[in-house]
Amino acid sequence: MTGPISVPDLEAAFQAGAPDRAWKWLADARRQVARDRGALEVLFPAAARACGRARLPSLLPSPDRWRTDDVARVLVLASMAWRDPDRLHGLYDHGDADEKRAILLALDFIEVGDGGLAIVEDALRTNDTRLITAALGRYGARHLSASAYRQAILKAVFCGIPLAAVSGLDDRADAELARMLEDFVRERSVAGRTVPDDVWSILARFP
Repeated sequence: MTGPISVPDLEAAFQAGAPDRAWKWLADARRQVARDRGALEVLFPAAARACGRARLPSLLPSPDRWRTDDVARVLVLASMAWRDPDRLHGLYDHGDADEKRAILLALDFIEVGDGGLAIVEDALRTNDTRLITAALGRYGARHLSASAYRQAILKAVFCGIPLAAVSGLDDRADAELARMLEDFVRERSVAGRTVPDDVWSILARFP
């Protein structure tokens, strides 16, 4: 599959990889949160128990494979209108690592304007590679400042996150990012450490 993942892609992947009872739970949960926003606080954490944590088929192109609970939570969040990002922040602040990751993934599928940027910035301050990868989806690539995006890419490389998992590099890589990566390569080489292969394609664009 090529192009950005869409909500129908997520639905198809979930149906292919989750049991019927999980699909029924998800359909009910989406209807409930669409009617009553207060149901989210109960249903969002319950997704892993109701839908499991099975890894989904490879039709999802991200190297960081999605699971059934990830997709269930994203689809639940995408069923709501997000006029007040503070509610999303509260859900993120009180969530465990899996729930935080799902919220970061969901930013690519909901409309919050700049309201989710603080969540992305928080994830990028962690050393959790799953959160960092999720933070560098389409939303992060659109909303991070040039300086913050460069620092995020450098952190991803330092943490061993494949750049194929990162959004926006075709448009946002620039000479300054290449300079930062060149410094990184030089430091690694002097220390006798390996350099990730995917760094070279950026350096080649800005010799």
